Amino acid sequence: MTYCIGMLVDSGLVMMADTRTNAGVDNVSCYRKLHIYENENRFLSIASAGNLSVTQATLSKLDEGILNEESGELETLWTVTSIFRAVELVGKVLRETQSEIKSGLEAEEISFGATMLLGGRVGNEQLRLYLIYEIGNAIRCGIDTPFLQIGELKYGKPILDRALSFDTPFNEAVKLGLISFDSTMRSNLAVGLPIDIVTLRRGENTKSSQYRIERDDAYFNQLSIAWSQKLKEAQASIPRPPFIEPPKSN
Repeated sequence: MTYCIGMLVDSGLVMMADTRTNAGVDNVSCYRKLHIYENENRFLSIASAGNLSVTQATLSKLDEGILNEESGELETLWTVTSIFRAVELVGKVLRETQSEIKSGLEAEEISFGATMLLGGRVGNEQLRLYLIYEIGNAIRCGIDTPFLQIGELKYGKPILDRALSFDTPFNEAVKLGLISFDSTMRSNLAVGLPIDIVTLRRGENTKSSQYRIERDDAYFNQLSIAWSQKLKEAQASIPRPPFIEPPKSN
């Protein structure tokens, strides 16, 4: 299992992904799940969750190129003319790859599901963020709910639901994303450090920034401790339920 977030706020795009994958408590590995395609004309970032063989094969096929039936040329994420075309290409390859791998195995108890987040822009497009499902269809992130998640999302979603909005400042969006990860890791051992982060501010000719949070990251450790303390303080400051009588004094 994994956890990935994409946040598209007024000031830019933030994408985060953990690196843990496991096939049981005694078989835990670390794989990068956040992949960047960037040059002077494009920025595309893909975060993946689900069956590792499906996601890795999908990305490998995209790197090799997919034959465009109309032009007769190979099409890759380096040649697509829009981010929506990138979404179409990823969805097509993801669907076909999952079907191929699944049809070659008879073990029905194995899950071949996989989802991806794709964010970025091509040329002078506006920044966009999409969630691509295993059957190849996709939804786009909107202003009302400026984030998308894949993987083990239920523990971190309440943080984003309550605190993140389209006009949230860029640094606060990154902070909320990290709090969401901290809450998820507290409740699910299948999600863990390191966490890969890429950010891109709105504006022409801007370049992305990338960062990896390791186990000894001072800021993330401080954030985790501070969040726990603030939760306890907030809980203590809320009045007791009126239907619960206070303890009787001796």
